[in-house]
Amino acid sequence: MFYGLATNKVRVPGYRFSHTLCDIETLNRRAREEAFYDVTAISFHAYPYIQDNYTLMGCGGSVGEGYGPMVVSAKPLTADDLGRIRLAVPGTLTTAYLALKIFNPAIETATVPFDQIIPEILAGKFDAGLIIHEGQLTYSSSGLRKVLDLGAWWRENTGMVLPLGGNAIRRSLGTDSLRIVSQALRDSIQHALDNREAALEYAMQFARDLDARMANRFVSMYVNERTLDYGADGREAIRKLLDLGYERGIIPIAPKVDFVD
Repeated sequence: MFYGLATNKVRVPGYRFSHTLCDIETLNRRAREEAFYDVTAISFHAYPYIQDNYTLMGCGGSVGEGYGPMVVSAKPLTADDLGRIRLAVPGTLTTAYLALKIFNPAIETATVPFDQIIPEILAGKFDAGLIIHEGQLTYSSSGLRKVLDLGAWWRENTGMVLPLGGNAIRRSLGTDSLRIVSQALRDSIQHALDNREAALEYAMQFARDLDARMANRFVSMYVNERTLDYGADGREAIRKLLDLGYERGIIPIAPKVDFVD
């Protein structure tokens, strides 16, 4: 998504972009506790907690089209078993966690860095774990089995895509900057889609244990036409997810979702 901006292929007169790479739960918490960045990637679950300071960009999102975060295990478990064990999760502000709690609020969890969940399961410290990012493609090579795909479950129960993460921008930047920066990100995404090979080569420096083929597959899942624009159904899915989280008592703050376009 940020290839065009990070490599100065996309330039915006009067604006300079500096990039900070962090895991998503760290970004969620920084946005909530410090409101440090002018623009930040976030999990949609985190948005109600930061909505007074940030609005959502209309681009830059990752959406699961019938797929998404997964619960995996080294043991032959079923979805009904999950209420009787403790799961490793990548953070309580992640959308994966929100979807899991909507699925079954009684599930007991413990927070583990996302890239340590599979090793912790293999070490026998947890019976199962909730995986995000490239773990959705690599878990089987570690000998783990899928217990539940939350994206598929969400689609079956709502008929909607599962919106996972997006980009938020600080409201105090003002109307003009909100519009200009949002367009810059949209241009960067379009540049990457138009120059896929070069963009993928750039992104590979951040790939964790993925070869080029798997990285290409992962990017296809989460950086695509919906990243340019959620679409009306994508925006409806964001509101549905957060409203449901609020109605179920998982999110204590009434969501007020708005976008800068």
